[in-house]
Amino acid sequence: MTDTGLVLEGGGMRSLYTAGVLEYFMSRELYFPYVIGVSAGACMGASYLARQRGRNRRVNLDYIDDKRYISLSNYLRRRELFGMDFIFDEIPNTLVPFDTGTLLGNPEEFVIVTTDCETGEPAYYRKQDYDAESLPTLLRASSSLPFVASSVHYRGRQLLDGGISDPIPIRKAESDGFPKNVVILTKPRGYFKKPSRMTKIIKYRDHPIINEKLGVRYRHYNETLYDVSKRERDGNAFVISPSRSLKVGRTERSREKLEALYELGWNDAKAQFEALQAFLEQPAGQPMTN
Repeated sequence: MTDTGLVLEGGGMRSLYTAGVLEYFMSRELYFPYVIGVSAGACMGASYLARQRGRNRRVNLDYIDDKRYISLSNYLRRRELFGMDFIFDEIPNTLVPFDTGTLLGNPEEFVIVTTDCETGEPAYYRKQDYDAESLPTLLRASSSLPFVASSVHYRGRQLLDGGISDPIPIRKAESDGFPKNVVILTKPRGYFKKPSRMTKIIKYRDHPIINEKLGVRYRHYNETLYDVSKRERDGNAFVISPSRSLKVGRTERSREKLEALYELGWNDAKAQFEALQAFLEQPAGQPMTN
């Protein structure tokens, strides 16, 4: 499996699906040599690579009713719907400790995708670019959703959500030497993004290039979905996505819906695990047979 990477898209609270999939992978001791994550997908990938079973579920479900986690009051006070200090400081350092040492000490590469506010281009950070102290800062930057979170300063750059510039970074995985990739999506097959009305109403004054990127984000996302589908047909991608549609938004607060999404991820991974193993064993560029 040395030629296969794992690509994790974002999706805010929809990434509870990814958490369920990764939890099943951990139960089967399945780890990939290369993992690249965007936004909430990067956060889920971090706990996965730290070998902390159950942590993603605890972080995202045990505190869903806590106003410090997500609430309108957060936005009114700090222009952040999600309590970023709470999520990326208090939770990992005190409430649900994150094992940074295990993540950094294990052999897997972990790439975090962010967006540079000055260029509008993706900024990728590998293990060599961060340490135990700066890792939470990059996870926060990758998860800083447009208009509901502030940009993050890191080494001379202002960074925002990685999904703005590279929502499903399969091309980056390939350029880093992984011709085959397992891709976890957070929307069912057949989904295509539509233009956002929000981008016509709210604008970034300090980062005009971000406004341009957000205006065409739907087109970029749909083109990337096409790329993923083509690679799947060619035998170079294995896609896991929700097998049924659940109405869960990026800022979902319904515990019942989020628990159902998590369980769906676990069950979908379990149902496809035999086919996944076959994909991992076959050479790159060899379409799978039914």
